[in-house]
Amino acid sequence: MTVNRIGGVGIDDAEFIRGDVPMTKQEIRVLTIAKARIKPSDTVWDVGAGTGSISIEAAMQAKGGKVLSIERNSEGISLIKRNAEKFGVTNIETVEGEAPAALEGLPDPDVVIIGGSGRHLAPILDVISEHMKSNGRIVLNCITIQTLSSCLQYMREHKKTFEYEAIQVQVNRLQTIGPYEMAKAINPIYIVTCVKK
Repeated sequence: MTVNRIGGVGIDDAEFIRGDVPMTKQEIRVLTIAKARIKPSDTVWDVGAGTGSISIEAAMQAKGGKVLSIERNSEGISLIKRNAEKFGVTNIETVEGEAPAALEGLPDPDVVIIGGSGRHLAPILDVISEHMKSNGRIVLNCITIQTLSSCLQYMREHKKTFEYEAIQVQVNRLQTIGPYEMAKAINPIYIVTCVKK
């Protein structure tokens, strides 16, 4: 069944078909898409696409462009395709494989969103740097301190190529417990936005 949506971002988490594959939560998706500044004609790479939640939202922004969803998990590839069908998004192409090898031969990106790097962040960024257009944007969602550290180290070493900024996001959702509401924390995320000079 196709779900029709009109513009905007921030699809409810519950609307996505889920499995055992990690999914970026709604609030983080909203910030990620905002930082990505996707234009209608852009080519977007979603590296470590998981269930395809970010790919779906990116594809709705790049209506005249294309989103390439790169995912090494076959269940994830299936979920991306099922979610694309559910939301009526036709400008997503799935690429099954592990980055950086799976990135070779893809159309040059305007925007790259990295949700997972499988401990290959530096070589992934090398490939992106080689193929990304000028003024292209990379948005990384870093769950661990190690990934954040690797990203910042790479950007410092390539400061002639990239400008970058980083934020930490902590989201709490209210949860009802008996007569009370309490804040239930979602894992904090570091969002690093990089622009190719």
